[in-house]
Amino acid sequence: MYKTSFIFLSAVLLTLHAWSAQDTTQHKPKQFMPESQHALTYQTALQFVASYHFSKPAINDAFSEKAFKNYLDMLDPQKLYFTQVDIDNFNQYSLRIDDAMLDGNIQFLFDIFNTSQQRMFDRIDYATTLLRDSFDFTLQDSFEINREDAAYCTDFADMDALWYARIKYECLQLASSGKYYKEYSETIRKRYENLAKNALKTKSEDVFQLIMNAILEVCDPHTNYFSPRTAEDFNQSMSLSLEGIGAQLQMEGEYTKIREVIKGGPADRSKKLKAGDKIIGVGQAEKGEIVNVIDWRLDDVVSLIRGKKGTTVRLEIIPANDPNKVKIIELVRDKIVLEDQSAKSSVKEVVRNGKKMKVGVVSIPAFYMDFAAAQRGDKEYKSTTRDVKKLITELNKQKIQGLIIDLRNNGGGSLQEAVELTGLFINSGPVVQVKDMMGNTRVEQDKDGGLVYYDGPLVVLVNRFSASASEIFAGAIQDYNRGIVVGERTFGKGTVQQVEDMNNYVRLGNAKVGQVKLTLAKFYRVNGSSTQHKGVTPDILLPSIYDGRKYGEDGSEFALPWDQIATSYYTSLSQEMLKRDMLQQLHSTRITKNIEYTYLKQDIERIQQLEKRRYITLNQAQMKAQTTEDDNVKKQRDEFRKANKSDNADAQDLILTEGEEVILDLLQLK
Repeated sequence: MYKTSFIFLSAVLLTLHAWSAQDTTQHKPKQFMPESQHALTYQTALQFVASYHFSKPAINDAFSEKAFKNYLDMLDPQKLYFTQVDIDNFNQYSLRIDDAMLDGNIQFLFDIFNTSQQRMFDRIDYATTLLRDSFDFTLQDSFEINREDAAYCTDFADMDALWYARIKYECLQLASSGKYYKEYSETIRKRYENLAKNALKTKSEDVFQLIMNAILEVCDPHTNYFSPRTAEDFNQSMSLSLEGIGAQLQMEGEYTKIREVIKGGPADRSKKLKAGDKIIGVGQAEKGEIVNVIDWRLDDVVSLIRGKKGTTVRLEIIPANDPNKVKIIELVRDKIVLEDQSAKSSVKEVVRNGKKMKVGVVSIPAFYMDFAAAQRGDKEYKSTTRDVKKLITELNKQKIQGLIIDLRNNGGGSLQEAVELTGLFINSGPVVQVKDMMGNTRVEQDKDGGLVYYDGPLVVLVNRFSASASEIFAGAIQDYNRGIVVGERTFGKGTVQQVEDMNNYVRLGNAKVGQVKLTLAKFYRVNGSSTQHKGVTPDILLPSIYDGRKYGEDGSEFALPWDQIATSYYTSLSQEMLKRDMLQQLHSTRITKNIEYTYLKQDIERIQQLEKRRYITLNQAQMKAQTTEDDNVKKQRDEFRKANKSDNADAQDLILTEGEEVILDLLQLK
């Protein structure tokens, strides 16, 4: 790969470094201090997780060291702000986090945050200075795009060189999309000006929440602290999040990333937004200014994206499958009602050997139950199991010969519904085991008296975003030999969380102190294997474009490990009925002839190459050549699909089409 040309940069940087080395900024960052309630809240929260978290972590020097490093990584994940001098200075506090649990002194954590803000404002002003002149995109230099494992800059001169390449890269991205110098330089200038304005809105409560989450995440990635503002808005946020674009967001470094596209929402219907896409700007209506959101807090980005039904929002994104491009997509906000999240069915006609056969497909976006209606005694309350029973009845009237349960992108929901849905397909017996922090295990049972609602050929579809309750259902169907699981390895979230209101434990006048969500238990399959970390491995395993190290429980270094407990007593069907080995042979023979499988493997290989690269070219001609090559590949695929009449969505849905074929295999082998 290319190496940054420091010889070329030196002349430019020498003229700019005098400004940078003064360590003064045009913007003046705020100085933050802990509020009166923060010390006691800190102490109580750590005592709480030490006593009640599933893993019962020891709050000691080893814990402090990990939490301290995680805090620095959260503040500067790409090593763009702190120098090695800063880090050496901070390291005197690396073993203080456990001490603060006793003495309540957390000022040092605020001081580190204050330094990070000072460094960020230094960089904002430096970026603005660089934008006074245009860049030469014909040179053979590059930008170190992946800096997670890079060393910190040794000093400000080293940092200036890094930021010169970074700003040049941002300019090149916009220049390559057809924008001229005045336009793209102004766009990026506004991007950093907005970053500064957003940072100035930060409050001490926000800093404390960041500190607490950096520390609590060391217990496991699902143990979090909610500030009073976040806690009070939780129910409202959950409701309002259903009126927007229909996507779950998360932070990855300085970027806001699409974690999951919610079925039935505007993003899902548009097909313009995919998991892994990074949002770098948000604009209101058709012509509103695109506001840069790089380095913004997640809740502030959500506030910009959220809005009234029928209004337009424009997102500037870096696509997950093409990080060299920046594009703007337009979505009309809508309300994602319960009906959109309900299970739905369809019938697919599949042809084999000239014979048409009907396969029923039931798609379940979430495991839902209207608890309030059920408690009121409403006999028509909605639930996943009730809806699926109705759908299966209708499908049977259409004389389906096999059934597919589609759990792709289903992140979970009601444990009770996962258990009851499993009961529709097995006689009776345990479905999942739940082990608490004391080592006690309870077993959730199918209690429908041995009734099997559907006993025909069954396939369950899963992908990398099938989690929690979805993994419980898929694992039980697999353990009982009731059906075949097809797709990608699942997410691997096999833990149970509970939210505790810290106001019940900390009394400081009228001060509110927020909430702690902590992990209390783990899920285990009836065969004794945990769904945690490893997830469920399908019987028919297809490769995933989503790297498990980034999109899954095993993507977190702090995730609780996989383990096993005793097998629960259950009676499975004969393995001979499923003939898994023969199904695998048929699949292997068939899949290599599927052009979409070939395309998928090509895409995976390309994305893996992109993610491994450390440097990206800053030569416009070379970047354009790569983009042209990618566009040509897409064009060739589209032309091939059209010529072979396979350009419809179903034909390109490899997991679904393979699920249909496995149903036919089951019928054939039977």
